[in-house]
Amino acid sequence: MKRLLIRTLAVAGLVLAVGLMAAAAYLATPAALLPQANEALRSTAAVEFSEADGWLSFYPKAEQPAVGLIFYPGGRVPAAAYAPAAQAIAARGYAVFIPPMPFNLAFFDIDRGLAIQRAHPEIMTWAIGGHSLGGAMAAEFAARHPGVVQALVFWASYSAADLSAQNLKVVSIYGSLETGRAGFISAEARQNLPADAVFVEINGGNHEQFGYYTGQLNDPIAYLARDEQQAQAVAATLSVLESLASP
Repeated sequence: MKRLLIRTLAVAGLVLAVGLMAAAAYLATPAALLPQANEALRSTAAVEFSEADGWLSFYPKAEQPAVGLIFYPGGRVPAAAYAPAAQAIAARGYAVFIPPMPFNLAFFDIDRGLAIQRAHPEIMTWAIGGHSLGGAMAAEFAARHPGVVQALVFWASYSAADLSAQNLKVVSIYGSLETGRAGFISAEARQNLPADAVFVEINGGNHEQFGYYTGQLNDPIAYLARDEQQAQAVAATLSVLESLASP
C-alpha cells in the first residue's frame, strides 16, 4: 500500500512538472505578428517612429504633443502588434509609447511607464492603458502611483485595484464577443473605477483583433474586419485623450 502511494505521488508529481513546463513554454512563446504590425514600425509624413530608448515611440511631427499615452501589450503579445493603432493615434497629435515587456508579460515590469515619463519631461499630461493583461497592469501602475497619470484606457481588460477615488478619466473598450466580457463590465469592475468611467462595446469584436497578431486561444471569430475593430478602438481612445487636451 505504501509503495502504491509513493508511486502514485511520483506519477502525480511528474504530471504536474510536465504541465508546468508546458505552461511555461506556452507563456514564453510570443504570439505571431501579422504583416501590418511590422509595416507600421516606420516614420510617416505625420509621425516620427523610434525604438532607440528601449520602447516603441510614435511622436507627432506637426506639433509638440500635450498628451502622451503609454500602452502596455497583452500577455504573450509583442509590442509591435499595437503599432498600427499607435501610428493612427500619433497622427492625431498624441505621443504614444509601447514598451516591450520581459517574456511579453507586463506583470514583470509594471512600473516601466515611469522611465518613459522621465524620458519625456516635455509632456505634462499622461494616460496609460493596455490590452488584456497589459490593461490590468496599467491599472496597477495607476494604483501604485496616484496622480502620475490622468487617464486610463482599457482594451479588453479591467482593474483589480480600487481606483474609484482617483481623479482619472477612464474608458473601457471591449468586443461584444469577448469571452471575458462579463468580467469587464461586472458590478465589481465598475466599482473599482471612477463613477464617470465610460464603457464602449464594439459590436462583433473579439479579443485578438485589438492587435495585429494571431493565435489567441478560445477566441470567437469576429463579425467585423480587424481594421474596423481597430478604427473603433482608436476612436474611443482618442475621445479620452482629447478630453485631456481640452482646456
